[in-house]
Amino acid sequence: MDWDKLSKILRIQNWIILFILASASFFLMSSSFTLGIILGGLIIIVNFNVLQHTIRCAFSSEGFIGRKKRSVIMKYYLRLAAIGVLIYFLITQGWVHPVGLTIGLSTVVISIFSLGVHMIWKTSSGKAV
Repeated sequence: MDWDKLSKILRIQNWIILFILASASFFLMSSSFTLGIILGGLIIIVNFNVLQHTIRCAFSSEGFIGRKKRSVIMKYYLRLAAIGVLIYFLITQGWVHPVGLTIGLSTVVISIFSLGVHMIWKTSSGKAV
């Protein structure tokens, strides 16, 4: 399976999983917990998409150049620092519940895990993905 198809599936799954988590939290948990899930999911989905774009640009058809390597690494650390500051700000201001934020930040991991399980299931059952 090519990356474009997998990427599209992951993007759709990210939003579906975020919607399911936020909906369940809306009915079962406090508003700060739900806001934590929503903001955590949005942060990690945006980060995942920007990381994908950065890596695609670095590994373009012209090949991987040393300067691009430094650029990818620098962008990665700047994005990581920005996310860290944002998470620190959200938690210290008391806007979100830390556990809700953690669950929201796990959205992409859950999506990747579910895609992997789905692919293994299809392969072991004899169906092509």
